[in-house]
Amino acid sequence: MRARKWLPTFADLVDRLSIHQLKEVFIPEKKETYAKEMSDIEHDLDILIEQGNIKLTGSLIRSIVILAQMNEHIWYNESKVRKGDDQDLGLLKLTHGLNGVRNRIMNCIKYEVGESDRLDWKTDCLASEFDDWKVSHLDRRGEQDE
Repeated sequence: MRARKWLPTFADLVDRLSIHQLKEVFIPEKKETYAKEMSDIEHDLDILIEQGNIKLTGSLIRSIVILAQMNEHIWYNESKVRKGDDQDLGLLKLTHGLNGVRNRIMNCIKYEVGESDRLDWKTDCLASEFDDWKVSHLDRRGEQDE
């Protein structure tokens, strides 16, 4: 049997866990499915933590909180557009920018847990009109574009 060559990183699993948590709440008819999948993700995270001797730090926790926050705001914006509530181009630009912050934060998590060989280099910056969404954690880590 052939072995897989591409497995999700710790950051990918944390991201997926954050998104599934939103889905469990906002798609109640699939609550059990998402709960099971989150349990599986937790299992795999535990293995990665043990195998990689990943240490919990304040910086790692903050990165995870920011990632969850970005996913939540992206979810709300995309939901509005899907429902036709708001077709504002500014909302689309903001969502695109927040996804860039999300990608940079995932890179921070990858650095923190020793997965810097799996960085995402497509991390568009926030437009200047969304400066309020820039997070100081990225400035401190040297990851935020000017």
